[in-house]
Amino acid sequence: MAELIRTQDGRELAVEHRGDPGGRPVFLLHGTPGSRLGPAPRTAVLYRLGVRLITYDRAGYGDSDRLPGRRVAHAAADVATIADALGIDEFAVVGRSGGAPHALACAALLPDRTVKAAGLVGLAPRDAQGLDWFEGMTESNVREYLNAAAGRRQLTGSLEFRTLTIRADPAASIADMRSALPESDRVIVADSGIRAMLVRNFAEGLRSSADGWVDDVMSFSTDWEFRPEDIRTPVLLWHGEKDVFAPVQHTRWLAERIPRAEMVVERGAAHFGALRVLTRVLSWTTW
Repeated sequence: MAELIRTQDGRELAVEHRGDPGGRPVFLLHGTPGSRLGPAPRTAVLYRLGVRLITYDRAGYGDSDRLPGRRVAHAAADVATIADALGIDEFAVVGRSGGAPHALACAALLPDRTVKAAGLVGLAPRDAQGLDWFEGMTESNVREYLNAAAGRRQLTGSLEFRTLTIRADPAASIADMRSALPESDRVIVADSGIRAMLVRNFAEGLRSSADGWVDDVMSFSTDWEFRPEDIRTPVLLWHGEKDVFAPVQHTRWLAERIPRAEMVVERGAAHFGALRVLTRVLSWTTW
């Protein structure tokens, strides 16, 4: 069951923690769309790693209240609020896919509390100089960001329709998505356990509305309100070379600008390859 933690502005955030209660606290930030029920190692693995894993529904997803007009930077304040409520001073942050920019926000804006940060298969800022932002990106994602550029109303209409489709039959939606994936991702999503987890993840995140999804896409399309160049926390960036959701050049762009970034690009892997390296990345968060 999720624990509800109240923010200073009166919102509630749905939070879960699992693994070793006395272990190193690590926030795992979910993808877009997603929820606190997204991909994570089993409890036994977390105990072996000595990790106390904390997940939460980003504002507007699942049981977390919406924050109208939120930016990527707002995630840092919400993570700090959760950490305070749980009595945690220092922590690591790992973000996968849509969670990756939010993990970098914690590194940039909570430098005294974020010991390490990892971004897996993430995006670069929309205004990234010298980056062809859409090159190699799948058509459905390109369409989302073009709708965002046209305005919140157009994006909302599009994602509300997709949300209704996913909510009606999340398993069928995942099957449809699988047909458009690179081969390495199709193999991963063919696993029945992973498919069941993705069904739970999407169903929970979009259970009430498309608000979280809309606000994620809008936040990626506007000023993040921090500069990657200002991050001083140790950062690990991982990307599958064949990713079509967030093309690998986004991570290469970030790695060139984050002073202490370590970049790993895996040949043959794609977007869902991040699920296979998650345990390894959590091990890297040791301090």
